[in-house]
Amino acid sequence: MGGYVYILASRKNGTLYTGVTSDLEQRVWEHREGITGGFTEKYRVKMLVWYRDYHDIRDAIDDEKRIKRWRRKWKLEMIEAINPQWRDLYSTLNQ
Repeated sequence: MGGYVYILASRKNGTLYTGVTSDLEQRVWEHREGITGGFTEKYRVKMLVWYRDYHDIRDAIDDEKRIKRWRRKWKLEMIEAINPQWRDLYSTLNQ
């Protein structure tokens, strides 16, 4: 079973949240609708700015743990390497 690691942001260079899921579209929708509560709702972190897919969910979980330990600067550089305008990528998921 595959999975995804994703980063949500409140705005460009704003608050970041890194997560892992097997259903990216559903999970991001839950964050956007406030269903998940917690950190993302409190800090209004709803914009999907980066994600990576994996063939095996265990690899995604390992990578999520690694990325969560990274310095903020490294995460920002990773986002900007694929999404320099900080566009919300949610609308591209079902295409």
